[in-house]
Amino acid sequence: MTTREKKHIHITRWLVLLLLIAVCVVGVLVKPTRPEVSLKGETLADLPLLGGFTVTNTLVTTVIVDLVVISLALAAGRGIRADGSPSKGIAAIFETIFEAIYNLVEKTVGKKWVRQVFPLIATIIILVLTANLLKLFPGMESIGLIEPSISGETGHTTIDIIPGLVGLTATETTTNAYKLVPFFRSPSTDLNFTASLALIAVITVQFFGIRANGPGYFGKFLNFGRFFKIWVKRDVNPFDLINPFVDIFVGILEFILEFAKIISFSFRLLGSMFGGAVLVVIVGSILPVSQFGLMFLEIFFGIIQALVFGVLTLVFIALAIKGHGEHGKGRIEAQATHA
Repeated sequence: MTTREKKHIHITRWLVLLLLIAVCVVGVLVKPTRPEVSLKGETLADLPLLGGFTVTNTLVTTVIVDLVVISLALAAGRGIRADGSPSKGIAAIFETIFEAIYNLVEKTVGKKWVRQVFPLIATIIILVLTANLLKLFPGMESIGLIEPSISGETGHTTIDIIPGLVGLTATETTTNAYKLVPFFRSPSTDLNFTASLALIAVITVQFFGIRANGPGYFGKFLNFGRFFKIWVKRDVNPFDLINPFVDIFVGILEFILEFAKIISFSFRLLGSMFGGAVLVVIVGSILPVSQFGLMFLEIFFGIIQALVFGVLTLVFIALAIKGHGEHGKGRIEAQATHA
């Protein structure tokens, strides 16, 4: 390392230190406005021409997330070299990520199903990851429309920043109070987004289960096999009378479990991301300097939750493909023999 490079690193460290000190001073002198905490997405506009369709800030951000994912995919696709030489830039990053996801899917569902399952799992992970990390960008949940608060509710007073641009102060009041309706809000903090992904994941699990096992896949829900065998069996013991009803009860539990997966998927992602957003709002308004550490924590949880959602979907698909009992086993063996 040359003397010039050492000097450059030394100057950079001092600039970072000065920036941290400046943020601390501003955080002590200026009390930030505490944002509104809302579980549902705030309404930005109603479209009467579309039957009263409501446009929420989470819907707008979801469209932005989709555009970001599509743009990154196109950029990565252009960066892949046809001659097989190592890719560079964003293409190399995506190639590394997709290779890791592909290997994980292949180890879980096998080579036969990897090409069919991989696109779904990769899409879920990248989409959820982008939605989780996009909320860390400046302007998210801090720029929007200022509307009067409902009578009796606590809001904030306003201040004119420049002509045509109004801001909220930290002063809370119940008279002439206003609140901020942000233009952009993370989709992961809206139950509509998480529940939609959960429905897609669970329905896809059923699709792969039926495709791999045929009608026998429904045997885990309607398991009456041993119930009918009682009537043709000569030597019947007490357990033969109990086990068929146990199978029927287990089938009912399996049916309920599929709906429980939707609830689990939805509220696991929603709870983690919404809880993180509330934590940043509350702790950040009390001690603004702490937001540095909270942002890193949000990045960590955003990555973890994206992986958890994708990996759980992958595991459920693998279990559905393997089948349930003799029906699934026979179906898979027949397909393997035919192949």
